[in-house]
Amino acid sequence: MNFGLTEEQEMIVNTVRSFVENEIYPHEDLVERTGEVPHEIAQDIKQKTIDLGFYACNFPESVGGAGLNHLEFALVERELGRGSMALNHFFGRPQNILMACEGDQIERYLLPAVRGERMDALAMTEPDAGSDVRGMKCNAVRDGGDWVVNGTKHFISGAEHADFVIVFIATGEDQTPKGPKKRITAFLVDRGTPGFTIRDGYQSVSHRGYKNMILEFDNCRLPHAQVLGEVDGGFEVMNTWLYATRITVATMSVGRARRCFDYALNYSAERKQFGQAIGKFQGVSFQLAEL
Repeated sequence: MNFGLTEEQEMIVNTVRSFVENEIYPHEDLVERTGEVPHEIAQDIKQKTIDLGFYACNFPESVGGAGLNHLEFALVERELGRGSMALNHFFGRPQNILMACEGDQIERYLLPAVRGERMDALAMTEPDAGSDVRGMKCNAVRDGGDWVVNGTKHFISGAEHADFVIVFIATGEDQTPKGPKKRITAFLVDRGTPGFTIRDGYQSVSHRGYKNMILEFDNCRLPHAQVLGEVDGGFEVMNTWLYATRITVATMSVGRARRCFDYALNYSAERKQFGQAIGKFQGVSFQLAEL
């Protein structure tokens, strides 16, 4: 059995690696120094990704994406992992969950996201409910034909650039033998909706320029048309479309680890002590071998 990459897959790897080295690396010092990505640089990266045919490459060709399979998209994420997340964000990969759009949502959210006309963000995490989605307190209550939302989300990546956010919200509660069980619904929320605020999140030790944001809902009124999928069907939407993110997070981490190794290897060859490169000393070379 041959586990090697096909010629087409090798081309994908080489194309994305070259893009990262030529279009991402040159701007990293600026982002590291300022903690910001200038708008003109962000738009330039986005347009070059579109021109290259890789924008929304994780979406099927039927909606205008490149139609890469899971392995091919994992290879893309691995190569992007070598560069600044703040800059690579504009090598657009919209949330696959948008494939759950129906009716008017397709023209308002799905297709503009695939074309790069609108950017999205995904919001689940709350101050008291990180991975425990069932513990979320942000809630929506039915009021006529609308939903009224109150609560907070935090650590939301990419929300500072998002034109709309896919938000998972508690829409009810069932009593079970194991205790209360929240019913969850996904909503599409446009930036600028009254009662919806996006503000800066927390300082973090890495990912300069790649910010986490806080979303606040204060009697935010959403029409029923903003429901993504079925009411109380948030878990089904998650399980159908979000499973692939586990693969992409892992492969991006591999790319980041490789970049760190490259830094260490190059430094050990350039840095000299006692008349030779420090990589010649066993104490350093053993660590490089372990890496």
